Amino acid sequence: MRKIDAFDLLTSPAVITVFAIFIWMLFVYLMKSIPAFHRYGLDLYFANIWNATEDPSREQYGLLSPIFGSIYTSLIAIGIALPLSISYSIFVIDYAPKRIKNILIITSDVMAGLPTIIYGIWGAFFLVPTLKDSFMEPVYERLSFVPIFSTEPISGFSIMAAGVLLGIMVTPFASAVIREAYQMVPFKYKESAYALGLTRYESTKLLLGYIKPAINSGIILAFGRAIGETVAVSLVVGNSFNLGASMFSPGYTVSSLISNQFGNAFIYEHMTSALYAAGLFLFVIGLIVNLIGLYVLRRWKKNVGL
Repeated sequence: MRKIDAFDLLTSPAVITVFAIFIWMLFVYLMKSIPAFHRYGLDLYFANIWNATEDPSREQYGLLSPIFGSIYTSLIAIGIALPLSISYSIFVIDYAPKRIKNILIITSDVMAGLPTIIYGIWGAFFLVPTLKDSFMEPVYERLSFVPIFSTEPISGFSIMAAGVLLGIMVTPFASAVIREAYQMVPFKYKESAYALGLTRYESTKLLLGYIKPAINSGIILAFGRAIGETVAVSLVVGNSFNLGASMFSPGYTVSSLISNQFGNAFIYEHMTSALYAAGLFLFVIGLIVNLIGLYVLRRWKKNVGL
């Protein structure tokens, strides 16, 4: 057992403070959500209704549609981010000339740190019209019989637009984890692969299998980030309660619901508590997803001796 030294005593207050803030936040969300749970029970998460009225006896809230929208858009985002982040990482490490390698890495890091409102404005004024004209309308004309394409894209603001935007936003985040893991692969493994006569493609495929847990971790962490994104999603998702399977339909996410409704929630007796319960859902899901991702990454590093 390691002996406690002066440096441990010096840094421990910061650790305790951060942990205390975390527990305090969780406690506040729990306490603020209790009135909504008393009134609606688990139907708060499994009912699809949002009836805000000044008569408290008629107020009805259900978060199923925003929860569905959060998961749907995040899955679309991961479907886009997975191939992009893996391809980007491989290109930067193995194929990019040294002159532009650092430029690509810095660009990716800058994109990961950009304010989300930048993505939101770009998404609303460029991405949505582009998707509507070049993808949604042609696909709807030809494949409207397919459930996921069955809604006419009138405005373009939709679950798909939010998912694509989220995919672009989380790709730098996921690629940073994957790139770091791929770069840590011992060079002797690459030499061994080439010595066995493997082509460059076969060697890369073999090494990706070696860092598969790190890839899974990066995608899990990216999912956790995508499901909690607020401002950018609010600007492109359409903000409409919808449980349909069509990606071209406008929808809602939990974070965009809180963002749009919290400003006038004080007018209604039960809405504030319902929104805190929505935030509690995001808090718990984000915590679970991030813990799983960090656990997978840490276990992989331990197994490979990093």
